[in-house]
Amino acid sequence: MDNLRKGFPVLQQYTYFNTAACGLLPEKVWEFRQDHDMDFFLKASVLKEKMGEMLTGVRESIGSLYHCAPNRVALIPNFSYGFNSILGGIDSGSKILLIKDDYPSINWPVESRDFQVCYANLDKDLENNILEAIKKNKPNIFAFSIVQYINGVQLSSNFINDIKQQFPDLLLIGDGTQYFGTEAYDFESSGLDIAISSCYKWMNAGYGNGFMLFSDRVEGRLNPKHLGFGSLQGKYKEHEGNFLGKFEPGHYDTLNFGSLKTAIEIIQKIGWDPIEGQISKLKLIARERFKSAGLLEKWVAEREIYSSLFNIAGDEKLFHKLRSEDIITSMRGNGIRISLHYFNSEKELNKLFAVLGI
Repeated sequence: MDNLRKGFPVLQQYTYFNTAACGLLPEKVWEFRQDHDMDFFLKASVLKEKMGEMLTGVRESIGSLYHCAPNRVALIPNFSYGFNSILGGIDSGSKILLIKDDYPSINWPVESRDFQVCYANLDKDLENNILEAIKKNKPNIFAFSIVQYINGVQLSSNFINDIKQQFPDLLLIGDGTQYFGTEAYDFESSGLDIAISSCYKWMNAGYGNGFMLFSDRVEGRLNPKHLGFGSLQGKYKEHEGNFLGKFEPGHYDTLNFGSLKTAIEIIQKIGWDPIEGQISKLKLIARERFKSAGLLEKWVAEREIYSSLFNIAGDEKLFHKLRSEDIITSMRGNGIRISLHYFNSEKELNKLFAVLGI
């Protein structure tokens, strides 16, 4: 387990349970960034001449990691940019299903446009609520977080696949910002039509980079309107009107996207099995202890599928008490959000339990 903690010097200062807000910057990514900016400082445009080749490598790395053909991987600066560009390509008046109280960067952009909006309630009957809302409202699109940002409730891949099987014409758009980086994922068999993610959280890639994955069912159903010089530059975007290029209209920052490629290389070197194994072990220990202490909403604690993100009962006083013990968390909703990644340890959990008195 100690090998999983190497390269994260911040862990020597803090007990860090805040990946859901901001992931750590690995030493390897920091080193890449230092080298990159030195090269840019010394070479200027000579370095940028290789921009297209580097970005192609990033695209192919994402596609390889998440099983999506690289000509269906778009590079974006963050989730919100990507999602808004998609909404701009959807006909006004379309009916879109959302989860009530989902991440604001999903719900607000939809609600601010000329769409018909319907909702599924976020409660113990979430999956049934979604299915009933689809049957009742007959939406064109369902946009949702794979993992809810406040309480960590996760929709399983099996359930998403079931939706696609039952409603094949329903366009499924999943936000994976609180999910990608925690376990292996096969986009091709996921049932999603579009997956979008920022990468500064669980992928530990720093800010300013993200991606979108498209199934081959999407082209023709969206009419994205972004265009620019970058839309036609580089491999996989050779011809005018190219679908992928409409999500990449400008010049991209090789520092940020090179950071993402380096972060992916770290994941690949560690392997999904150790990552998933450590996260699974920690989240099981945490959930059982939180559950026994009555710190979780009952319906959340009883779900079979759950993430490593928890919202425990606690106020601002407790939040500051944790911070005084160098335990880094976030206040979200009506409680304190605890998020566990592969670099965390049982020893750190025991410190948390001791401070909580459970």
